[in-house]
Amino acid sequence: MLFSSILILIVAKALPLIKISSIHFTRISAIILLLSGILSFNILYIQSIGSGIGIYSGLFQITNISQTIELFLLIIGSIILIGWPTKESKYSIDYSIIILFSTLGSSLLISSFDLISLYLSIELQSFGLYILSTLYRNSESSTNAGLKYFLLGGLSSCIILLGSGLIYAYTGLTQLESIYSLISTTNIDYILQGTFLGIILIFIGLLFKISAAPLHNWSPDVYDETPTIVTIWLTIMPKISILIILLEIYTQINIHSIFYTPMGTAEPSIFNLITINGLNIKEVIKNIFLISSILSLIIGTVVGLAQIKIKRLLAYSTISHIGFMLLALAINTEQSIDSFIFYLIQYIITNLNIFLILLAISYYIPTNSSRTAKVYASTVADESRATDIKFIKELQGLFFANPLLSLTLTISLFSMAGIPPLIGFFSKQFVLYSALEQGYYFMSILAILVSVISASYYLKIIKILHTSPAEAGGVASLTAKAGATNSTVNLTASISRAASLELPEITTNAVHSFMISSLSLFILFFIFKPTLILSSTQVLSLTLFNL
Repeated sequence: MLFSSILILIVAKALPLIKISSIHFTRISAIILLLSGILSFNILYIQSIGSGIGIYSGLFQITNISQTIELFLLIIGSIILIGWPTKESKYSIDYSIIILFSTLGSSLLISSFDLISLYLSIELQSFGLYILSTLYRNSESSTNAGLKYFLLGGLSSCIILLGSGLIYAYTGLTQLESIYSLISTTNIDYILQGTFLGIILIFIGLLFKISAAPLHNWSPDVYDETPTIVTIWLTIMPKISILIILLEIYTQINIHSIFYTPMGTAEPSIFNLITINGLNIKEVIKNIFLISSILSLIIGTVVGLAQIKIKRLLAYSTISHIGFMLLALAINTEQSIDSFIFYLIQYIITNLNIFLILLAISYYIPTNSSRTAKVYASTVADESRATDIKFIKELQGLFFANPLLSLTLTISLFSMAGIPPLIGFFSKQFVLYSALEQGYYFMSILAILVSVISASYYLKIIKILHTSPAEAGGVASLTAKAGATNSTVNLTASISRAASLELPEITTNAVHSFMISSLSLFILFFIFKPTLILSSTQVLSLTLFNL
């Protein structure tokens, strides 16, 4: 349905006789995603889906977990489309079509069961993201972010393609089930070595895509330099599909892999170091996940403490949360996979709510003159970033201007920090419990420490939210008073110029406000009705291990 809908929308945009307003284009795209989600939900009623249904000659496989996550992904995508402002419509048509393309790639990636379909799905998803990051063509920072994202994203795609090429060169296979069967049955040295190396390269490329440390340097720059409405998509949607495909591939390797010791007495080389002394591919990948998890937890927490820009801080927060998910993925038991899926769902919901609130704050333009002058200056410099929230200090005193937005943002930040009884606390608790149960004591202690430390930068944002400009005081206020005369003259001139431009007032729509309220209430009151999500994640984790 997504593919046919994209073609229809492209034709509708191209034909001059068909006039569809930009806001209707956005709403139609959101409805398309919702209808696609309904179709995905209906597929779950097929009885044989429990064992998986291969389609398109085995290029894709439909399973319970792929359809459930696809349903979740499509619903999240429609919510993000709803976040587009009703009066800021210059780029909304292009934005909607590109989002549908990227969503199609994400949906196909979740169900990929062949190296060819996996690579093509990643590229379809990534090309949409590259274009999205450069959507605001008059923005120098957006163009810079898009170019950086394209170059580094292309590098990660090359790593994945190299791994796929190695596997095909050594086995002549691209179908994942055939590769799993080969791993569990053959004992030919060079085939296993080439296959193992190819699989490791694919996993490294996928970790690059989700900005897991130490392959994370691109994400803070890209997230900070793109407009917030684009950053939402970059920081949420690719994570879902890539983490799920990592889960499916690693779980199947864990089920099919066998211990392997190279035949003969040849000296170790770069190709057989990964399998020498009885190691198997499962252990190698587990160690990669654990190392990346440690680095993500430490870097995402420590470097995040020094950030003064809100989206850079959230980027490092994302890296830290990726560390928790990789820890659960590395353990790879029924309980840890249950906690992994639950952590992914709650992180997406909480992160989405934070960005929707930031959008609502940026659309809310107070009537005070300083904000008006800043809007004017930003508009002259860069029309696409006119109301973007860039620095944390811009949130100062929000509680006194809009208490409801401030409280909802506070709830979401507390959940990110893992404060009970919010949903974020339970997700971290489940991951830590599964880690302790399997004897990962060092990782558990490290995760607890970084959670406590990372809470400080969330609390810093909350403190700024509830601090009025008058309470900031100190030297800054004295300096401001000393230069009051000159600043007043400049401010008056700026306001008059802003008034002459007749800047449009951008407001949130009713559905946007409703989604913020619903997500905030879900985060806050999850403890009173947890069974729906917990039962679903437990069933999905058992499905992976018992098919």
